[in-house]
Amino acid sequence: MEHGHILSAGQHRDDSLNAAGIRARFADHQPGIRSFDTERVRGDHILDPDLKLPPGLRAAAVLVGLVERRNELFVLLTQRHEGLSAHAGQIAFPGGGVESGDSDAVHAALRETEEEIGLKADRIEVIGRLDTYITGTGFEIVPVVALLRPPFELHPDPREVTEIFEVPLAFILDPANHRRETKQLKNGMRTFFVLPYETRRIWGATAGMLVNLAEVLAPASGAR
Repeated sequence: MEHGHILSAGQHRDDSLNAAGIRARFADHQPGIRSFDTERVRGDHILDPDLKLPPGLRAAAVLVGLVERRNELFVLLTQRHEGLSAHAGQIAFPGGGVESGDSDAVHAALRETEEEIGLKADRIEVIGRLDTYITGTGFEIVPVVALLRPPFELHPDPREVTEIFEVPLAFILDPANHRRETKQLKNGMRTFFVLPYETRRIWGATAGMLVNLAEVLAPASGAR
């Protein structure tokens, strides 16, 4: 997919952060990592304390990609294919399971990103990571934060991704857009974050990680 085909909207602006400012913020940020800081690990079980996580969590990594266009920053997201076995049809970051050939979570995030949307590693500048996020479906996700360097062409794998689009970072940073909903799902009543952007509904783990991103980049504070 060429850049011109990405859905993007610039209705919301926030000039308080630029690429250099985000680099500096993440240089000072210490994320919550399950192996040594369980209190700051995030997940579906935080909003739903009664949620029982499945045993044997599967390691995964996603790329939280930020791209600057016309002096405005955007977050790159995908719409997952309806036929996938996990999180079908949901809005997500590019990424997936950590495989035996991956040297670490960053390698996994970059590999999966290229496989899913065709974004090459030489257009990606990794600057940090968010708190580990554990899902009720059994994934332990490392969100890898990166700046994306345009121009680049995207070629989504039609078996995994139906659409690629961007959301203004200013929208993500606004706490008024961090809503909570409670709904009956397959595994019972669930409470989760929802970020309703235009006609899209960003919810669940992706929304939770975006809330974490907003907290790290909040003007008066870093991570919680």
